[in-house]
Amino acid sequence: MPTDLTKLDTETLLAVSGKLRARYDDLRARELRLDMTRGKPSSAQLDLASPLLSLPGPDDYKAADGTDCRNYGSPQGLPEARALLSGPFQIPAAQMVFGNNSSLALMHDCIVYAMLHGTCDSRSPWSKEAAASGPVAFICPVPGYDRHYHLCEEYGIELITVPMTDRGPDMDAVERLVASDPRIKGMWCVPKYSNPTGAIYDEETARRLASMRTAAPDFRLFWDNAYAVHHLTDERVEIPDMLALCERAGQPNRPFVFGSTSKITLAGSGLALFGGSPENVKWLLARMSRRTIGPDKLNQLRHVRFLRDEAGLHAHMERHRAIIGPKFDAVQEIFERELGGSGVARWTTPKGGYFVSLDVMDGCARRVIELAKEAGIAVTPAGATFPGGRDPHDRNIRIAPTFPGIGEVRQAVEGIALCVLVAAVDTLLGSRYANA
Repeated sequence: MPTDLTKLDTETLLAVSGKLRARYDDLRARELRLDMTRGKPSSAQLDLASPLLSLPGPDDYKAADGTDCRNYGSPQGLPEARALLSGPFQIPAAQMVFGNNSSLALMHDCIVYAMLHGTCDSRSPWSKEAAASGPVAFICPVPGYDRHYHLCEEYGIELITVPMTDRGPDMDAVERLVASDPRIKGMWCVPKYSNPTGAIYDEETARRLASMRTAAPDFRLFWDNAYAVHHLTDERVEIPDMLALCERAGQPNRPFVFGSTSKITLAGSGLALFGGSPENVKWLLARMSRRTIGPDKLNQLRHVRFLRDEAGLHAHMERHRAIIGPKFDAVQEIFERELGGSGVARWTTPKGGYFVSLDVMDGCARRVIELAKEAGIAVTPAGATFPGGRDPHDRNIRIAPTFPGIGEVRQAVEGIALCVLVAAVDTLLGSRYANA
């Protein structure tokens, strides 16, 4: 579709509409059943980690220091497991704490602990401050990750949006907000290959986040480094070390760093990790001690046995890339062929992560997804990348190509592109008749 639809006269646009409608009718007649809703690893990716299921062996359950991993204890996690993931996640091994399989659960717990007890810098629990001064608030760059929003919504935390750029959040907006409002206690950040845009926080953005003045003395960056090693190109993108930056800026307690191996090994049986200053680690371990006697050390041990070292981890992720890279290439090729030059859509070309962000004409995202659903293609709901499911421009759609097979990805993306064109032409014609 090389023609800019926005520049066509009405008669030509009507002719294009007829051809697109015929193609869409053919698409519906195929009775597809395709699912592009969530960024899950495919079965082929999970198969890469199948050897984990036989580890450790029946006589191989002791850690390097002799710890019996079958038993209670070691609340911070095995030293060798922390050493394995220290470099990739930019967390000193002594400042890392393992949960079990879910980094989202660690984020949840940190919010709950702060609401009930406050952080190590808090004058009082966040919930008491909220009762006195109004709801706690978090900044969230948009478009962003819906599960972050759901965590805040669950506990009555107000979400304040700022625009996301390809270098990270709009820092002028962030700095103005945090400097003036003491209710703002946190900010969501996915700093590398951000969900869904693929944005990468640059040095200036990270430095400003580390050094900015905040009205709340206990402000926290929820630094969700979910895609630390999930590259889609030959370039292994590096981001600034937020723990080190904050320490140099005199704000060592500012970052809560999160990550996991859920999209590295087995999604339901990965290792979730927290990183922070020594004070933050002490704070979290004290709270966790009431909740658990220790994490799953056998799973930590099997990860060490399987991945072995950082080089082994990166080699493993290259095998992931060989599986999902062609799917992302297919998305780019099809969008360029079907939507390039149309004037009604733009999309990201991520260097890593799990998503492509598609922006359609304002007011069209919900209609595109309705059309796709009628054609048997399930897509993440419109608005999911904004708090409350409300995209003020109704234009952003998250494309998740990792889970289906390559053939299904091609079918689904071709169908989505067609739905984008149908919705755009209908909107253009509707506006012309309304203004006639």
